[in-house]
Amino acid sequence: DMICRADTIGVFQIESRAQMSMLPRLRPRNYYDLVIEVAIVRPGPIQGGMVNPYLKRRQGIEPVTYPNLALKKVLERTLGVPVFQEQVMEIAMVAAGFSAGEADQLRRSMAAWRRVGSVSRFHDAMINGMLNNGYDQEFAEAVFRQVEGFGEYGFPESHAASFALLVYVSCWLKCHEPAAFLCAMLNSQPLGFYDPSDLTQDARRHGVVVLPVDINASDWDHRLVDVQDTDNTTDNSNCNDKGHDLTDRRSVAGVQLGLRLISKLSRKGADAILAARQQGEFSSAEDLVHRSNIHQGDQQALSIAGALASISGNRHQAQWDLLGIEKLPGILANASAKERNLQLPLPTEGEDIVADYMSTGLTLGRHPLALLRERLAQKRIISSAQWSDVPNGRYAKIAGIIKVRQRPGTATGIVFMTLEDEAGHVNVVCWNNIVETYRHEVLGSSMVAVYGETQRVGQIVHLIAHKIEDLSWMLGELSTQSRNFH
Repeated sequence: DMICRADTIGVFQIESRAQMSMLPRLRPRNYYDLVIEVAIVRPGPIQGGMVNPYLKRRQGIEPVTYPNLALKKVLERTLGVPVFQEQVMEIAMVAAGFSAGEADQLRRSMAAWRRVGSVSRFHDAMINGMLNNGYDQEFAEAVFRQVEGFGEYGFPESHAASFALLVYVSCWLKCHEPAAFLCAMLNSQPLGFYDPSDLTQDARRHGVVVLPVDINASDWDHRLVDVQDTDNTTDNSNCNDKGHDLTDRRSVAGVQLGLRLISKLSRKGADAILAARQQGEFSSAEDLVHRSNIHQGDQQALSIAGALASISGNRHQAQWDLLGIEKLPGILANASAKERNLQLPLPTEGEDIVADYMSTGLTLGRHPLALLRERLAQKRIISSAQWSDVPNGRYAKIAGIIKVRQRPGTATGIVFMTLEDEAGHVNVVCWNNIVETYRHEVLGSSMVAVYGETQRVGQIVHLIAHKIEDLSWMLGELSTQSRNFH
């Protein structure tokens, strides 16, 4: 069920925009369905025109037919549509009379992806062979167009089967052990389509409790921890998993973020901190510096990341606490020049969020667009949650941080964008003319507003862009926002 609703952020192979658009249409219900899913979203089947016929047959819109019994044996497992390289070879042998050696040459030409003319040279032999065996010209040409598609990259069935096994294992972990899945993904970065912020936001929407980097709790790597999960433990306001009732106190698996996430923190400094902590938790910034002997660059990296919150309270106080610490000789070794009683103003919520992204690449506070929502509403910009009620064909204006840009070779210049706001993701389609008109906004912005037409086909929803506005400047102003701006 999770796979069928394309809830697959971070999952091996089926996390791309194209795969996530296919999942609600193909609706994999067993392992072999995943094998087909992996193989069919490739340039070969797409260019060969195999995707829609397969989907229509799978959905019962179109009957499953075969030219004859011989080809039924070749194509029955894929509803009469060739999806795998092996099937193309079998068609060449069964329908066109190719020998095993000739079919292997065809296979080799399909493996030479994008080599001009590598598959086309088999055209006459295949067409004539099929005509001689009683197939009509139209059918023969259609089959060869599919064969040519595989010259643009198609999967062998064995390859797809191996990938599908990893897909299933990844999905099982994400579904049943989401905290462990997040922890492993974060420790394996960089990889895949999604960065730590995307993965963490998604996991929290599914009820995973994520704890911030902490000088007294974090190891180098991210790790699993048992946490008492209450509605006060973390901000899980976006959770949509009905299995997680956050009003009940209970021990659940959470993720403690590791020191490795902190930008500009050296591994040598982190090791020194962990070695010193074996003698006990740090009681103050001064205690941290004297026991670990970390240099000022590492000190600043920790304070900016908010990792000293448990001993200093907030970023501003941590930076002030560190300023007065000096390494002095002899009897003055433990002396400090800082004024201990000075209490600095608390950072604003916007300042905290900006510092989070600058130092760790993610925030466990509110999403940036939640802080900007009132100003966005004044521009008649709705959230992705509100957009879920907009019917097919209606126009809407939605803003979000651009998380993914894709321009697949099979999409003839179209750019697909994924926007993220505080409630989730919005998939945007930018046709060629829109890309040319709004090139800077599409390719150079970090946050945009898109005005466009809502397109709903079953569970698949897109916003077809008509106008795009660069709102990156609004993110730059976050640090000036009051804590109570919302």
